[in-house]
Amino acid sequence: MKTTKRELILKGNVRRVLLKLALPVMLANAMQTIYGVVDMFWVSRLADGDTAMAAVNFVGPMIHAAMAFGIGMSIAGTSLISQFIGLAKEREARRTAGQLIAFSFFFSLLLALAGWLLGRQLLVLLGAEGLILEHGWTYLSVIFGGAPAMFVFFAFQSIKQGQGDTFTPMLLAGASVVLNMVLDPLLMFTFGMGVAGAAWATVAARALSTFAGLYILFFTDRGLRLSISDLRFAPKILLKIIKVGMPAGFGQSITGLGFMIMNAFVLSFGEHTIAAFGIGNRINSMILMPAMGIGSALAAVVGQNLGAGQTRRAVRAVAESILLSVGIMSVGGIVMYFAAPSIVGIFSKHPDILSQGVYYLRLITLSIPLMGIFQSFVGCFQGSGHTVMAMFVTTGRLWGLRIPLVLLLKNFTSLAEKSVWFAMVGSNFLICIAGLILFLIGRWKVPVVDEKEDYLGDLEVA
Repeated sequence: MKTTKRELILKGNVRRVLLKLALPVMLANAMQTIYGVVDMFWVSRLADGDTAMAAVNFVGPMIHAAMAFGIGMSIAGTSLISQFIGLAKEREARRTAGQLIAFSFFFSLLLALAGWLLGRQLLVLLGAEGLILEHGWTYLSVIFGGAPAMFVFFAFQSIKQGQGDTFTPMLLAGASVVLNMVLDPLLMFTFGMGVAGAAWATVAARALSTFAGLYILFFTDRGLRLSISDLRFAPKILLKIIKVGMPAGFGQSITGLGFMIMNAFVLSFGEHTIAAFGIGNRINSMILMPAMGIGSALAAVVGQNLGAGQTRRAVRAVAESILLSVGIMSVGGIVMYFAAPSIVGIFSKHPDILSQGVYYLRLITLSIPLMGIFQSFVGCFQGSGHTVMAMFVTTGRLWGLRIPLVLLLKNFTSLAEKSVWFAMVGSNFLICIAGLILFLIGRWKVPVVDEKEDYLGDLEVA
């Protein structure tokens, strides 16, 4: 296996390593955002575009919840593979990659089956009816059919990121976005498939990227090269993946549910507030991409250095990540503060939406730098394999702090809709303190991979 990435992560300038790994992740995240925007653009062009768009948006949280466990297993894959590589245990890293692919595929088949059997009834229980139900189920049923491709691509991303290769997943994600742009109008209008065409375009684009990723893993020497034997059942490694991945997957699901509840709180203040909240969140998510990219890059750096026994370098990487993220976020926050009226005005000219949206964006700039700290702690805990800690800070921010703060401020102050904005700032500040305490306690410094344990047992490794 080529060792250039490993040597760079273990011996190179930490700040340069983080930036080099983070930039492709930032671009890949931006491309994923474009995915949704492209779908919404073409769906809105249908004859009943407003209803179709509402239906696709309605099933979005369900799709996120269903995919959460795939994302959780991928987080486990990045952590374990990076630590095995840090230990120079390439065979164990290859077998972990194979187990992750096999598990992701078979689990996604079960998920797709459950979705087809229960999905429509769940939409009804959630209140969908009429065309919202029909369009929503049409879109959702196709997406469930494409679950194996999506889950396996998550696995591919985590395998490459664990090796320190964030560039290849970005290229495939970019190709997938371009293909989706072409397929959306072709399937929806030329072939008259409507909402189903948007879903099939997404599935087809992701499937082709997945096949390309599998080709890279099994037929090229770009990093770990897998063989069919690596897919064979390896109980110790598979149990380790599940043990590390379950908290991450559970945390993703619970976080998605929490944001659904937050939307309900915001909606209670009226449609103008929910519109301002939606606009603000879209803008905020774009500003946060650098911090999220650096946090993802940090996971690989922490994992490999802990695996190699370089704990001090792992600590230094976290410190560098925080400095980089806070610096970039501060600049983004300043720009957002002054540009807020112009940015919100792009989406709406309604005076109530403008005033609430601008107030929200300007207030949230107070906690924008804090998100750099938050994402660094999340990346640290995920990279070390201590995903229970990562779950604590991600779910605790929402369930333990933000939702209770909204309730307190809404019912015991005169802030009205501003209670949501202040709760967001307050929860971001308090969770950074909690994350710092966990970081300083130092349990994350203990690798989840034991150097002396035989993870392969009596298995014959190719």
